[in-house]
Formats: sequence, C-alpha cells, structure tokens
Amino acid sequence: MNYRHAFHAGNFADVVKHAILWRILSHLRKKDAPFRVIDTHAGTGVYDLQSPEAVRNPEWRGGIGRILADDLRSALPPDSDLLLSGYLDAVRAQNPGGRLRFYPGSPELVRAALRRDDRLIACEAEPGTAAALARRYRGDRQVKTIAIDGWTALRAYIPPRERRGLVLVDPPFEQPDELSRLGESLVAAARKWPTGIFLAWYPVKNDAEVGAFMRTLWRSGIEKLLRVELLAESGAGTVGLRGSGQIIVNPPWTLDEDLRAILPILSKRLNAHANDPPRIEWIGGARANSALRDA
Repeated sequence: MNYRHAFHAGNFADVVKHAILWRILSHLRKKDAPFRVIDTHAGTGVYDLQSPEAVRNPEWRGGIGRILADDLRSALPPDSDLLLSGYLDAVRAQNPGGRLRFYPGSPELVRAALRRDDRLIACEAEPGTAAALARRYRGDRQVKTIAIDGWTALRAYIPPRERRGLVLVDPPFEQPDELSRLGESLVAAARKWPTGIFLAWYPVKNDAEVGAFMRTLWRSGIEKLLRVELLAESGAGTVGLRGSGQIIVNPPWTLDEDLRAILPILSKRLNAHANDPPRIEWIGGARANSALRDA
C-alpha cells in the first residue's frame, strides 16, 4: 500500500479509527488511576492539509471535511453527540480560526486526552518523521518519543508500570505480509499483557487476507475481541482500500454500544457503501462469529 500518512490524513479511515480511539480514551479517563498509551507507529503528530502531499489527493475532504461541515447532533440519538464531541473538539482545537487546515494524528489526540499523571510513549521508525515527532513534543514531560521500529516497541514496552492503558497499532502496511504479522504480534502482545487494551487498524482490501487474520485472532483463545469495519464509497480512499478495519482487544465496557450508536451516523455522513452497514461483531469467546468457528 505504501501508506505515507501525509497523503491520507483526515480521510474516512482516520475519522473512524480516531472516533474509536477517543471513545477508548474517554473510558480510561473514568477511573482516577493513571494510564499509559503506547503508540507503535505514531507519525508526526499533526498534519497540514495544505501540504503538497495532502493537496495532491485531498482525501480529507471526504473524511473530516464532511464531518465538520455537518451538524451531527440532530442525527444522533439523545446525548449520543457526547460520544463524538471530544474527538471533534480536539480537531477544532488545531484550527482555532475555524478554517480546517490541520488534522491531529493519534499522538496529538492522545495528548489532548491525558490527565496530569497519564503518559504517552510515541514510537516512530522513519527518521524524518521521528525527528518531527520529537520536535513537537520536546520538553513535554508526559510524552516520550522514541525512534524505534513499531513491532519492536510492541514487544518492548508492555506491560507499562501503570498496569492500565492502551496500545495503538497502526502500521503502514508497506509489506505484503504485514496483516499476518499484525495478527501474530497482537496475539503475542495480548498474552504478555492480558489486561491491556489494544486497538489495531487494518486495511480492508483482500477478503481472503482479512479472513485469515480473523481466524488467527479467533484461534488464539483471546476472549474479548471486537471487530469493527466500515466500507467506503468507491474511490474514497487509497487505491485498493475498500474500508477501514479495527480490532479491539479487551474493549472497555459499553464500547460496542457506543459504536452501535455513532458508526451508522458516521457511515451515512462519509458516504459509506450503502449495501454494507458498519460491521460491529465479537470474534472472541462465546460470542464469536459462527463463521469463524466453522472455518
């Protein structure tokens, strides 16, 4: 895929992924005990939507551009607008003049959610991107940036000393075997930190590859696995990218209910494929999809 994020910042996949990320962070904030977030493939932190990469193919117009231009409150069930307001407020905070120019990546969204004793480890391997990330958070005592391969970071930094928190895994998918690697790495990481929350993004491109990925996770025996997918309209994203997929290991209580409230609305606003409603299903434990059990 060669997924250089500067080309795709703020697109439909980012909106879905970051809305879910914010809901998980909101749940973590409900308890007083501090938490740690480990972002294995962090990127630069913030993206300029007027950069040459973004201007060349402005995917953000079909993503965050549509969401901010729309009034979602009238479409959401009562009080459900609160499920999205924190994420959208974090985007607006990057654009105080009201004109959408900058989009916060996952490290910046996490940083906006941290309380005084919460921490973020932001990892990035690409040298230029890692340098930009380090400059952005230089002097921030709550954020530690590390120039390291994300797969190595996934093994090295768990479990955190806080013993509660989230690992975000958002690989570039530049190698043909990266989806199978994600499955194996997630299983190993969840065994090392059984109580940790893991949020992993994957591209929906090839049904056979996604099916094999799901079977790897199901056969692992991990009890709490939530699968979330949203298919995009034709031509909405990267060439060959049909949808945005997320796997959540140990999702917070009621997260699936949160997503059942907001994803149909996001789907409609993002012009997702009309014949494919958002997929929200359990693939671990007794609630697992029977198709996986029979595979």
